[in-house]
Amino acid sequence: MINRILPILVFITLLLLALFNSGENISNNYSYSYTSDEPRIIRSIDSIAPSVVGISVINQNNNQSLSWEIKDGIFSPYTNKDSIIKSLGSGLIYSNSGYVITNTHVIQDASDIFVTLSGGRKFKADIVGYDILTDIALLKVDGVNLPVSDFGDSEALVVGQWVVALGNPLGLFDLSYEPTATIGIISGLNIDFGVRNKEYAYRNMIQTDASINEGNSGGPLINLNGEIIGINTFIMTGSNSNQGSIGIGFSIPINRVKDIVHDLILYGEVQRTYSTGLTVKPMNITVQKYLNVPFNNGAVIVDIEKKSTGMIAGLKIGDIILKVDGILINSNEDINTVNRQNFRKAGDQINLEVWRQGEILNIDLELKNYQ
Repeated sequence: MINRILPILVFITLLLLALFNSGENISNNYSYSYTSDEPRIIRSIDSIAPSVVGISVINQNNNQSLSWEIKDGIFSPYTNKDSIIKSLGSGLIYSNSGYVITNTHVIQDASDIFVTLSGGRKFKADIVGYDILTDIALLKVDGVNLPVSDFGDSEALVVGQWVVALGNPLGLFDLSYEPTATIGIISGLNIDFGVRNKEYAYRNMIQTDASINEGNSGGPLINLNGEIIGINTFIMTGSNSNQGSIGIGFSIPINRVKDIVHDLILYGEVQRTYSTGLTVKPMNITVQKYLNVPFNNGAVIVDIEKKSTGMIAGLKIGDIILKVDGILINSNEDINTVNRQNFRKAGDQINLEVWRQGEILNIDLELKNYQ
């Protein structure tokens, strides 16, 4: 009996050892997979965090600092009547000479703007310029040898890659003097909101589930290579009464940001004032019959200024503009909307699809600043 039981016991023992070792290997493999990106995350945050700043927009009296209180179980910032914080935001140092990127909506109509660096140094900032259309602003602080970070290519992004949002949510920067980091993935690309409030054009936005809250606006979205790929701008919430993050945040692609910042440094603005010399009116039945047009859409050119780009392009009174850059239009406002959505500025060329006496023409037209 013993001779028969002993091999069975040996078999059971070996089986248990095999299962134990197999489980240990599975556990180790899973652990390795889970932690393999941690060094890259830490290095990326460590390399970019020094160039992230907190921004506070306050009134003329800045003697009082931001305070915090626990009220109804919520830990939240508050100010008194002597120190009114109109808005909180984030920013990114663009150059070691003191240029700082943020969102226009963070600093627009500000009386005073203060920028706090990692470590606690605070500067009063001047507005170099801002572009309402793209919601990008550029500040300048009186600093030297400030830390800057590398920029990535927002055209090379893919859905699913890890990203980190850095910034000043709810003013937490003033408690630690360093940015808060939240991690997630790129949830979507090329998200198009069009023109909002007839001011901001949010197109080709980066969607992320990295937690973004009030105060994160203007801060960077980074990849795990330690590169900035976007500027965090706004979030969606569950309802009008729910102001917290639900994991749907949006960032402006960094390639667009760099283009805007370049113009702000050179000109202090993005030159979006331009003219074509054209006066157009919506199509109506009278014009349709008079010109014998086989359709009722489009915008009719009723006047062209001499020596304007419209005249130089060869456009004529009576031409009917059907499309601008491939988009159907029916009025001058439609043309302006297409140009805003495409971030057009002085010097750009647009393409018109024009109907002229039964023929369809494609004509390039310059948007010229005559000032």
